[in-house]
Amino acid sequence: MQSSAVVVVPGWEEKLRNLALLLGRLGLAYLFFTQLFWKLPPTFGCTNDFAFPTPAAAPNYWEGNGSGGLCYWMGLETIYAPNFREVLVADMRPAGLPRIGVNITPIAQMNAALLDSVVKPGIAVFGWLIWLAEFWIFLSMLLGLFTRLGALVSIGVSLQLFIGLANIPRPYEWEWAYGSIVLLSLVLLGIAPGRWLGLDAALRRHFANRDGWLPRIIQALT
Repeated sequence: MQSSAVVVVPGWEEKLRNLALLLGRLGLAYLFFTQLFWKLPPTFGCTNDFAFPTPAAAPNYWEGNGSGGLCYWMGLETIYAPNFREVLVADMRPAGLPRIGVNITPIAQMNAALLDSVVKPGIAVFGWLIWLAEFWIFLSMLLGLFTRLGALVSIGVSLQLFIGLANIPRPYEWEWAYGSIVLLSLVLLGIAPGRWLGLDAALRRHFANRDGWLPRIIQALT
């Protein structure tokens, strides 16, 4: 009968892992912190009475209508939705290989339909929901509080932006600006970084070995 060997993780490796998680968590917190101020409630940075940009002929592609803030970027999502859109693009033609990518045009059009029919008409309400979602991500990651929930909200916010804005041409929005946030959030969702130098560690200790639905939910979210 073979005995299983016990693998001892060096102390420096554990410290490096924890430091990397802390930096990733605080980095995501600061990223969303920087995005809170250009769309502050109650106007969310929108100008000209919540005006949205509208499609226009080339070379301008859209008419600004005096829009700004959240209204501006939401308008661009719907303006470019009818156009062919590819993401996860790898152009290997310089190496004699094909260019590959994933066509998200149908998903972008569904996103635009939802924005046009629900979100834009209720921007005074949905603007609050968007701003509070991003504020929650910042707070969750800063304090290490319910970090799995914070990461889950971050995935939702970032994925919606990825679908709506990745690789639009004017202004060009690099897909990995959004894709990297989605991937970082996925890593933090799996690891729950608030267990080190965060409030999640205290919550897990407090609710450890307790029965009931509340302790189970708290353990899952931390």
